[in-house]
Amino acid sequence: MKDLFSRRINYMRISITDLCNLRCQYCMPEEGICKKDHDDMLSLEEIVKIVKAGAKLGIDKVRITGGEPLVRNGIVEFVQMISNIEGIKDIAITTNGILLPKYGEDLKNAGLKRVNISIDSLKPDKYKEITRGGDLSKVLDGINEAIRLGLTPVKLNVVAIGGYNDDEIGDFIELTKDKPIDVRFIELMPIGEASEWGKDRFISNEDIKNKFVDLVPTETEPSSPAKYYKLPGGKGRVGFINPISNHFCGDCNRLRLTSDGKLKPCLHSNNEIDILEVARKNPEKIYDVLKSAILSKPEKHDLYSEDHEESNRSMFQIGG
Repeated sequence: MKDLFSRRINYMRISITDLCNLRCQYCMPEEGICKKDHDDMLSLEEIVKIVKAGAKLGIDKVRITGGEPLVRNGIVEFVQMISNIEGIKDIAITTNGILLPKYGEDLKNAGLKRVNISIDSLKPDKYKEITRGGDLSKVLDGINEAIRLGLTPVKLNVVAIGGYNDDEIGDFIELTKDKPIDVRFIELMPIGEASEWGKDRFISNEDIKNKFVDLVPTETEPSSPAKYYKLPGGKGRVGFINPISNHFCGDCNRLRLTSDGKLKPCLHSNNEIDILEVARKNPEKIYDVLKSAILSKPEKHDLYSEDHEESNRSMFQIGG
């Protein structure tokens, strides 16, 4: 199905939990969050119903997010259920990687194709600081397990943060030389916990790219939010995701589903469509609600317009 701006919407990002086993400073409150009542959250079976309806509208790609999706009970069985839906061609997960050694092989056998792993530092002390206690060695084990299982290219998501990891950009890029890894630098977005961070924390991806003149453009999927480059002879790629300095709204092909049953046509908008009660009481209407959500997608985000309203959710609540 296409939206009102002729964009084909074939990608659903699904947050299955807002809980996480880390407390990243730009994402989670230091004290963590209160676990929501079971009745306020979509069950995995209800999410499967929604994906089935989405597949009839042309959704063929699913990404499972959180919080941290691997802390949700039943994650392997959920991936299996999604992979059995007619029309679904690609299933991916965004994770911090810590639990990949435990679940990776079962997830692959269930139908998982790819993983994105969030990692903002390659230095143990800095990683522990930004995540409020995370163990970098466990993440590195998760990356190696994903490579071993062939969940490639393994994509590393790196939020570029001034005064924190701007001195490690070159180290991340070097990872793409000898391993089938795509390192993707993501501009810091003023959402939730990061909304009050000073502008000195923001690093433009254009500034990063200009400092590494050896990078050469390479083929990029039209709907990908990242523009990719390579080091000469490198096995992996270097990607730049620019939601702030150069948004990719014109090629946006996604719809988001939150763990508490809201459809978000745009990440940066407070416009949400409740589908939880529909999934429980009128499942035959899920198709129509999804169709309405697609038709309500805005042409672009309004992060820096005068009319923009600050997001009422943090990143951990919307699977950013």
